Parts: sequence; C-alpha cells; structure tokens
Amino acid sequence: MSSTNSKLTRVADNIRILSAAMVEKAKSGHPGGSMGGADFMTVLYTEFLRYDPDNTSYPYRDRFFLDPGHMSPMLYSTLSLAGYYTTEDLQSLRQWGSVTPGHPEADFARGVENTSGPLGQGHAMALGAAIAERFMAARFGEWMAHKTYAYISDGAVEEEISQGVGRIAGHLGLSNFIMYYDSNNIQLSTKVDEVMTENVAMKYEAWGWNVLSVDGHNINEIREALVAANSETERPTLIIGRTVMGKGAKGPAGESFEDKVSTHGQPLTAAGADFAATVKNLGGDPNDPFAVFSESREAFSERREALRAWASRQAEVEKTWRAEHGDLARKLDMFLSGSLPEIDYKSIEVKAGVATRAASAAVLGVFAETIENMIVASADLSNSDKTDGFLKKTKAFTKGDFSGKFFQAGVSELTMACVANGMALHGGVIPACGTFFVFSDYMKPAVRLSALMRLHVIYIWTHDSFRVGEDGPTHQPIEHEAQIRLMEHLRNHHDERSMVVLRPADG
Repeated sequence: MSSTNSKLTRVADNIRILSAAMVEKAKSGHPGGSMGGADFMTVLYTEFLRYDPDNTSYPYRDRFFLDPGHMSPMLYSTLSLAGYYTTEDLQSLRQWGSVTPGHPEADFARGVENTSGPLGQGHAMALGAAIAERFMAARFGEWMAHKTYAYISDGAVEEEISQGVGRIAGHLGLSNFIMYYDSNNIQLSTKVDEVMTENVAMKYEAWGWNVLSVDGHNINEIREALVAANSETERPTLIIGRTVMGKGAKGPAGESFEDKVSTHGQPLTAAGADFAATVKNLGGDPNDPFAVFSESREAFSERREALRAWASRQAEVEKTWRAEHGDLARKLDMFLSGSLPEIDYKSIEVKAGVATRAASAAVLGVFAETIENMIVASADLSNSDKTDGFLKKTKAFTKGDFSGKFFQAGVSELTMACVANGMALHGGVIPACGTFFVFSDYMKPAVRLSALMRLHVIYIWTHDSFRVGEDGPTHQPIEHEAQIRLMEHLRNHHDERSMVVLRPADG
C-alpha cells in the first residue's frame, strides 16, 4: 500500500471512530453505514470534490448530495475534518437546537447541500442539480461546468423513485452526474438479499449508465473509479462500492462485529459491540474518541490549499469571461440573484370565461418569453395541465441539448418534484412543475421537503375540484386542498412560513 493510501485509510478510520462516537454519545442514531462509507468519503473529499473552502456557496462548485440522511454522522465527521463543524457540534448530534440534526438539513455554509428526508429523495435532488448545471452551462459556457455527486444506499435503490432517477439521467446522458452506491447488504431490520434479488448493475446499464464496481474499502479502486467517472462524456456513472456494515467494529471478546443488522440503527454498545475495543481496533484512543488524527489534519490541510488554488484559477477564468461577455455577465448575475424582469400582466390577453388552466397557459407563455431562467416540467400532462403554454414558446431538454427550458419528466410525479427541488438548491434557475391536483398525493413528500427548505419551487396543480366529473372519484381531489393548506402553516426553525398556497377562488 502506498504512503498516500495508508494515510487516507487512517483518515477513513478517523471518520469511522467519529461517526460511532457521535451516535454513542447521542444514545441513538446509525453508526454502521457511516463506518462502511468512510473510505469513499475520504477519497472524494481529499482528492475530487471541488469547492471554494472560503466560500462554500460558490456557484460553480461541485455538489455532494447525501441520500441516506440517517448516515449523517459520516457527513458531519467528514465536514468537521474539512473545517466546518467543531468537536462540540459533533458531540451535539441529534440534540434540540444543534447544527447536527439526526438527518442533515441544507446548510451551504457548512457544506450540506440538501435536506435528507425519506430515502430516495436525495439522489433525485442531485439529478435536478445536474440538470440545472447543464442548463446554466448551455447559456454561459463550459467554464462554469461542475460535477454533481450523489451517495445512495440499498434503501434508495429499493425506493420506487430510483426508477425515475435512473431512467431520466440515462435518457438525458448526464455525464456530469456521478453516483456512489454503498452496497453493504444490510438494512434496518433485515439483510437486503431477503427482500431483493435484482441485478442492480444490469438495471442501470439498461438505463444507459456507465457502471463501475469497486471494493468500497480499497482506496485505490475508489480513486480509479472516480477518475473514470470524471472522464466519462456521454453517460451518468454509477459506482457500486461493496462495503461492510460497521467496518472495524469489535465485540466484547475481541471478535469481529462487522456485517451485522444490529449495528445499522443503534449505538454500537446497544447493538452488542464493544465501543472501546472498536475505537482501539481502528487506531484511536478509547479515552478520546473525538480526537482528530494527524493524518486527517494533514490530508485536509493539503486539500484546502489545493482547493484555494483551484478557486483562484476559477476566479481568473470568470474575470476574463466577464470582461469579454458584458451582456451575458449581467444576465448571469440576474439568474444567480433570483431577481425577475418586469412583466405587464395587464397586457396578457385572456378571453372571458376560459378555464383557469387556459388562462394559466397564456401567462406561462409570457413567462417563457420573459423569464429566461424559468424551467417548467410536466409529468406527461402538458397538454392537459396546459403547461404546454410554456412549452410552445421553447423546447424540451434532450441528450446533449439543454438550450430549451422544458423538462419532460414522464409519468413520475414524485421524481419530478424532487428534481425541481434539486434545481432550486443548485440555484440560478426557477423551477415549476405541473400535474393534476389529485396527483399531488404522489408529490407530497418532496413538496414537504421543499417547504422545510423554503425553496423557490412553483407547483401548478390543475383539475382541482370534484368537477373533474367524467374521470370519476379517482381523479377528483376532495381532501387534497385541506392537506396542502395544512402544509402552508408549516414553519421553519426561524418561525417563517414555508409555503404559500393560492387557488383562483382565493382572489
């Protein structure tokens, strides 16, 4: 093993110890998966992920989206080594008012790109960010190009939303999208092979992905896979990492306590392992499990300097581009600021008595011509929900061509809503998505996360009453308005309303 790989293995062991220690102190949480994923996180953050360490909101940074939010100890530990969380923060995992909640909440200042809710949504948001990146690069140039990384687990693969993400990313040929699948054959209550026998690699290959398989604890194999993924120009990449749940865990008699269901969702001691023996086995001090190894300090210090040099080069590239493209630079600033052009709504002609969705189509048509960074999506209903009023003034995204402003999501309402969240998280664009109001049921988990994150996402729900008579009760949204109105009263940590709901009748 090379000296570099040996050092990074020590860093990974440090992340394992920190993750286990956080859960141990909190007396609840999920240590096993975090211990298994530490090697990938180490390689990604010390060698590949590009961002400005002094400005974590830098618009052209690579993004990392964590899907399994229960693996937050792994993310917080990694980001603490990068300098964004203190030891005290780690020791406050899952405590009221802490900056380290049990499931991560979007916090760009600390390097957390997304709120991780129910499994599956995180990598769908990553897909949205990857689409937004292509949209922006198509308008302003490849100088701002960057990668979107997602981290998924067995649970995310099982979630139905993975079908939508796999299909869409492959269909659009998003080579800027790199996903790591932590395959450890363990979930909360069973082994994965008790509930699933599919060939995941073949499934993603059928969707048009570049699929690579590695030993998830082999630093060199992970590195080589990430190099290959970054070199891919036609397809998204799935890296399947074969990992061990509770990597390094030891039992009371010194026996291995790896690969056990019990370490998934409770502290190691509660699972029957010996925490002190585990820390010692991983090269740490049982009396100081929150200690940072010298190898970790060195690796992240070196990376921080390399990232500062990269950010400086990027700033020069942007400065030159702005000097040569004054009008485009002003447009870019408008996109990134979220400001809107003036729109003369009184000039929009709508015939009296038309259906509200027809009136909406007229307004959307004007938006298509005036709001240049608006992206509208529909779940195979554009001609019924009349989002085609927008589509008729632009064109849909296709593989290699993101010059249009319409996203054909296909029949996948939840995926569409999560993708819109990812677009909003990326920034620079204003996403909107449409379908029948009754299908807001399919979207609700993503709408709820959007509200919690206070994202600027617009939902266009049509056919919003029992008057959808001919379609029958399956398409008549009776209780849906009450559900959405309740969500309107959802408040965030700052006691701010998270969502606004408007019906034509409200006017």
